[in-house]
Amino acid sequence: MEKIKILVVDDEKRVREEIAEFLSNNKFEVFKAAAPSEAFKILETKPVDIMILDIRLPEMDGLSVLKRVKENFPEIEVIMISGHGDMTSVIEAMRYGAADFFPKPFRLMDINLAIQRTTRFITLNQKYKELEKNYSLISNEVQKSAGVQLIGKSREMQHVIAMMTKVANVENTTVLITGESGTGKELVAKGIHFMSNRKKKFFHSVNCSAVPETLFESEFFGHKKGSFTGAIENKAGWFEIANNGSLFLDEIGDMPASQQAKLLRVLEERTVSRIGSHDSLNVDVRVIAASNMELESMAHKKEFRLDLYHRLSSFIIHLPPLRERKEDIPLLLDYFIKFYIEKLGTKINKVDPAISKELVKYPFPGNIRELRNLVERALILCEGGILKLSDFMINKSPEMMDSVEANMPDVQIYDLELSEKRLIKKALEKCNNNKSKTAEMLNISWQSLDRRMKKFELS
Repeated sequence: MEKIKILVVDDEKRVREEIAEFLSNNKFEVFKAAAPSEAFKILETKPVDIMILDIRLPEMDGLSVLKRVKENFPEIEVIMISGHGDMTSVIEAMRYGAADFFPKPFRLMDINLAIQRTTRFITLNQKYKELEKNYSLISNEVQKSAGVQLIGKSREMQHVIAMMTKVANVENTTVLITGESGTGKELVAKGIHFMSNRKKKFFHSVNCSAVPETLFESEFFGHKKGSFTGAIENKAGWFEIANNGSLFLDEIGDMPASQQAKLLRVLEERTVSRIGSHDSLNVDVRVIAASNMELESMAHKKEFRLDLYHRLSSFIIHLPPLRERKEDIPLLLDYFIKFYIEKLGTKINKVDPAISKELVKYPFPGNIRELRNLVERALILCEGGILKLSDFMINKSPEMMDSVEANMPDVQIYDLELSEKRLIKKALEKCNNNKSKTAEMLNISWQSLDRRMKKFELS
């Protein structure tokens, strides 16, 4: 923390000089004023943290000075001193915002202790403001790039933001973001990138579950022209593209086992070689991975490389599900309503207060993504300029699948795989085989739907 700056205002030269000398010897930066007009000139031109202010002054009394300081410089802490320590003056000083009050004569040591108490408060306040600044920076930068803010006042979300702030300043540490689908893992990754010194460089996002195993090396490391059939030109891999920036590996748990060793080698050596080339290229890339799976458990079951897990998990940030931070739901609801009113061009004159009350009770298995989809759908259904609770599909089953199941034959099926297959088939029919709409209706990712369709031979 920078040196604390103190302004001593007292018309008695002996007292003023004695306090100033004592404070200077204790490593404080000190300014002095004999009258209020002189003090205000200093305040206008110098940064001041603490003011030591006498009550009896020429031009105007100290209580009037205190009131004016608190109106114009509310961040300055004021310690009052007086040769006439009557209780009325003490009460008035505290009412106007004084941090402490000392009657003359006083011990300089007591003043020093008061300054130390006030300094601790100033330090905490500065840390809080720095956190607010960082939170605002993350929200604004992520909104510019992703169209959505990191929103939340809950203790859990503030902890996430504090963790992001800490790791953003550590250049090469890999980060693993864990949490259920729809909790905003990519937004956190972007927040870390934009908070870091790499913010002016490229942020590249890769969904590992969408990369075919046969194309893994080409996509990640690049290839030379003619190195294999179809390689008609030189191609830079994602590590080259993100050089000096950040590479976000989403759904890292879906990465083929055969390719995990290759990724680990790059993370360890920080070099890549294009397919068909004998040259190595040094890369400076921060890798941020994310997964909704229990990677540590998978590693112990030998479903994911343990050494890769340890390499990726140098710093773990866990995103809590929305049901564990319910106080953030009204904030998110308000944000998404405003966002989609502008995006859809919908006119809304009134929002039913019951919506927020009911949504707070809902478990949100699909997390923020589900809330966003609910709001968008509700605004499309809304009529008459009034957004009502009935516009929200929150009285359905927790998995939000009743719209599909309602049209299925009313028979009891106890075969889980057969039930899943029939549900996916029915959803595909309702969405005219549009995979994106089907995945949204079933509240699963497109990649997850694709895997299930292949499993049940529905593609």
